[in-house]
Amino acid sequence: MKECSLEITKQSLIADNVYRLELSGDVSEVTTPGQFINISLEGFFLRRPISVCDVCHDDNGSGNGTVTILYKAVGHGTDKLSQLPLGTKLSVLTGLGNGFDTKVSGEHPLLIGGGIGSAPMLMLAKKLLSEEKKVTAVLGFNSKGDVILEEELKALGSKIEVIIMTADGSCGRKGMVTDAVRETDCSYFYACGPTPMLKAVYKETKIDGELSFEERMGCGFGACVGCSMETASGVKRVCKDGPVFKKGDILWKD
Repeated sequence: MKECSLEITKQSLIADNVYRLELSGDVSEVTTPGQFINISLEGFFLRRPISVCDVCHDDNGSGNGTVTILYKAVGHGTDKLSQLPLGTKLSVLTGLGNGFDTKVSGEHPLLIGGGIGSAPMLMLAKKLLSEEKKVTAVLGFNSKGDVILEEELKALGSKIEVIIMTADGSCGRKGMVTDAVRETDCSYFYACGPTPMLKAVYKETKIDGELSFEERMGCGFGACVGCSMETASGVKRVCKDGPVFKKGDILWKD
């Protein structure tokens, strides 16, 4: 973990209430797909934890570069973040969370994203493709206005298949991500999204995989234990021990 002062260099609205934000500065601790950053906003006591969508490190070895996040403006904090002008400097904790393990993916991994939980799939897809894997990405949304990352993922080349599912059928195929998951033949899966989706994916998948949980966090680095959850190997903190957990370690509460 590292506290850095990062500057807003780009911000744009890319879907219904969804913003793409680019921050520049010391991003040396942002190395693994599935990690998150924790942003401090003036006037708010708690920081805002947001998944990393992508990162670009400068080639000069300085540790500087840019980190990109996608977030949905759904409350006072994220609404304020969406209104901050370019050049604003923010106190950001970087290098948080364990991230996804690509070493266990096999030759044909499956990426599953739900809504804004699709954000970390871009960096993950790039990493897997750099390891010469064939990738299938299934992203699920309520409607066309919620769709994110479709074009960015498709632009990564011929070794990635991108399937868009919408509940109302207004974009891609009509249905849930699990409808597409049932039809895929992959070696391993990575999933991130709302808990009901993760639970459904857990039940539908026959292969092993990893799930990234969205949880309310106090500190973001394991001190307050406010985001603890029961697992097969004991109580774990989502912010410190996760947010990514192996499929076999998860205990669901009905």
